Amino acid sequence: MALPTAADPVAPMLAKAVPDVPAADAVPGGLSYEPKWDGFRGIVYHDGTDVEIGSRGSKTLTRYFPELVAVFRDQLPGPCVLDGEIVVRTGEPGAERLDWDALTQRIHPAASRIRKLSVETPAAFVAFDLLAFEDRDLRDLPFAERRVALEELGRAFEDPLFVSQRTLDIEEARRWLVEFEGAGLDGVVAKPLAGPYAPNKRTMLKAKHHRTADVVVVGYRVHKSGEGVGSLLLGLYDAGGELRMVGGVSAFSDARRRELVTELDPLVRRDADGRPVTGATERSRFASGRDTSFVELEPERVVEVRYDQMEGDRFRHTVQFDRWRPDRNARSCTFEQLEQPIAYDLSSVLR
Repeated sequence: MALPTAADPVAPMLAKAVPDVPAADAVPGGLSYEPKWDGFRGIVYHDGTDVEIGSRGSKTLTRYFPELVAVFRDQLPGPCVLDGEIVVRTGEPGAERLDWDALTQRIHPAASRIRKLSVETPAAFVAFDLLAFEDRDLRDLPFAERRVALEELGRAFEDPLFVSQRTLDIEEARRWLVEFEGAGLDGVVAKPLAGPYAPNKRTMLKAKHHRTADVVVVGYRVHKSGEGVGSLLLGLYDAGGELRMVGGVSAFSDARRRELVTELDPLVRRDADGRPVTGATERSRFASGRDTSFVELEPERVVEVRYDQMEGDRFRHTVQFDRWRPDRNARSCTFEQLEQPIAYDLSSVLR
């Protein structure tokens, strides 16, 4: 097997979602548990001189993180391939946490902006697997052996390069699931100790935070096919009584999309000529060509959704539809209902 390189990149091993931290005997050979880092997946290829950073989709991230390239050249003792996560930390010492918004700002087309942000919001790298070292391909080795090799390599790592914590104790892992969210982490990953590195296979298991919230439907986007509702746009009332958009819910069947157009028609806001009033959401730089327009609705209908975590005042990911709540008054759907994670210092996770 040829060693992985940036020119012939390896596809990252993936994780399958499970409802709770799995028991160690859930797979033959047992499990190792790690924090689930909320950042950009990165595969680092170091040939002893040059460094390339590949994304989960094998696109290059190298130009966006020049400060990490310098760190890898300085701290890695020889040719190797690391699997890990690029993160950005913000907050005062003793109250640091991961900052997803600051991390996404690092993807910018202007070289001058990249240089500026590399100083203002420098990234860190948390390594959690070692795929090759010097002339050895380690991917066929059990994870338990790869982890030992990673820890040996990481003995000399210094901030902003880290080796991810891990534990074999399920009770400690379950405590991490609760505590580490306060530092901005995303859950817990369980890795089969006896398993080889399996590119593009969901052989790991991930337990994430799941909660519910009652939110107001403020509009909908037409499906890309041109027929039916593609997604519902959701809002919550803040302390001042302002309705603020917090995310969206989608994944409806073809039949349900068409039904929703009829169901929501009485709530469609219309102008003096009877035409639907439309608005637009902020355009994402990750999908700059996407149509952001939506049909505005009177804020009367309430839906219960499942979500994992908040990023500022918005849902971090697309939420899941649970059920309609005709018993709820839209004005009662406020930010106050959202569960707030207990604050936890990120430096304690990165120790």
